[in-house]
Amino acid sequence: MVIGTESNIHIYDKDIERLLVSLDKICEKVDGREADVIFLRHLLQSHSLQALVLVHNRVSTYNGHQIRPAVFQTSSLSEEIVISLESSLSSEARELSFLLQKPHFQALLATHDLVAKKDFDPALPEIIQEGDDDEETVKIVQLVKSNEPLGATIRYDETTGSIVIARVLHGGAADRSGLIHAGDEIHEVNGINIKGKSPYDVVTILQCREGPITFKIVPKEECVPSRESRLRVRAHFCYDPFADSLIPCKEAGLPFYKGDVLHIVNQEDLNWWQARKHGEKNSRAGLIPSRQLQERRFAEMRDLSSLIQDDFVAGCKIPVRKDHRPRKIKKIMYDATENDDFDREEIATYEEVARLNPRPGLHRPIILIGPPGVGRNELKRRLIASDPDHFRQTIPHTSRPKFPWEIDGKEYFFSSRESMQEEIKMGWFVEYGQYKGNLYGTSLETVKSIINAGYVCVMTPHPQALKVLRTPEIKPYLIFIKPPPLEILKETRIRANARSTFDQYCSRGFTDGEFHEIVYGGHKLEFLYGHMFDAVIVNDDLLRAFQELLHIVKIVERVPQWVPASWVASS
Repeated sequence: MVIGTESNIHIYDKDIERLLVSLDKICEKVDGREADVIFLRHLLQSHSLQALVLVHNRVSTYNGHQIRPAVFQTSSLSEEIVISLESSLSSEARELSFLLQKPHFQALLATHDLVAKKDFDPALPEIIQEGDDDEETVKIVQLVKSNEPLGATIRYDETTGSIVIARVLHGGAADRSGLIHAGDEIHEVNGINIKGKSPYDVVTILQCREGPITFKIVPKEECVPSRESRLRVRAHFCYDPFADSLIPCKEAGLPFYKGDVLHIVNQEDLNWWQARKHGEKNSRAGLIPSRQLQERRFAEMRDLSSLIQDDFVAGCKIPVRKDHRPRKIKKIMYDATENDDFDREEIATYEEVARLNPRPGLHRPIILIGPPGVGRNELKRRLIASDPDHFRQTIPHTSRPKFPWEIDGKEYFFSSRESMQEEIKMGWFVEYGQYKGNLYGTSLETVKSIINAGYVCVMTPHPQALKVLRTPEIKPYLIFIKPPPLEILKETRIRANARSTFDQYCSRGFTDGEFHEIVYGGHKLEFLYGHMFDAVIVNDDLLRAFQELLHIVKIVERVPQWVPASWVASS
């Protein structure tokens, strides 16, 4: 359980006087050297220390009343404002975002939060009871109960019958006090012996108490304080701790959504990590399933789903087209490398990420991924037509002979079949295929040349090409063009008199079977590649989808984005 308590410790002049009186006796018990005693005496009598104590008391109370700041977490508030400003394209918003992210302003906010939360308060010293050398060392810890949880979980040790601190959550009151550690045994709570009681009994005792709470604790023999990790990850699944039957303490769990960026502060537990949502610097960390635990869960789910027929997607049965005929391949549709089995081997849980700042003159390629017929090629055409001097598409290579009116490097790059086969074998092509005995393909060097020339490369490749494109060298921004629900897909395409892209030999509308195939293809792509997508656009209306695409592209060019950490390390 997460127990609601908070430290509240103050030092006054009378405390210093008591220390001076008992200094000799204290030093005798710990075998203090004479030089140390002299140093401590001078320190306690110094005007500097007296002045610091006076300042401390004045800051803590003003005219006899407790000073309470209006906001406790200005740093988190600042980051939320910066995130909300990312979607704004006004110069005032960009200037405000720049000022809020300046190091000096961030340091000012961090200092304010420390003072607001009174993290400058000294920790309570450990009080060691007198006794024989054979007796256990006992620590008395006094905390003052408030609305803030204690930030520690407890468990019952069946071997000793004791209540033990299972873990201390980073940033919580217990962690800030520095007096409670994982492995410590709790013997008493406010004088009540809890030996043999259950964790539920202990929580009940604490909930009935108001004011100071005194714990009698036998500390763990070896206590190594854990350092806060700097790891940031993007979650590729949603998590609700109250729906998790395995989590040791539901109240200590951290809920999050797919796409949230999490700050992993502790990975010592094999199954349960401690994390905060990015930007919540001063909040208590919560428990989330570790990568190993979640991958094991997903693997078990996939083993179960493999028993279900392939025509079930997201709980909906997709009818299989009985009149389905082998589809004729188009010139610029390359699927020779398709291998869904390879993609199913990857289980996406968390991905380590870092911020990538926009690079002047080196724009990230815009990759539109979606099932055939969803409209991604039309969106690409409109995006390039909106600014041909800024957006460019790749020119494919082919082994077919050049017609007299064609110019090499304009419609195609012409090459011999032997040369293309050798370059394909060397991995120089993003994707490739064969049509009427001739090879067609997109060269990786073509993509790089567009980037290096200062243009935004816009592509609609086969999903298998992501293995080659999603690299630190290319740094693409992936947008999933998602089909709307089946009924809306049919209604919007019929109303717009859309022509089928499944038949290149005649102009006709989409059939019901093709509508089903578009929806099915969307579900399949989202299942296999969803962890790679940076944004999702539902193409239920072409004009609205294009405006959304244009807005996203502008943001990518101006606002820092979360990308795989290896991309930033290699920049």
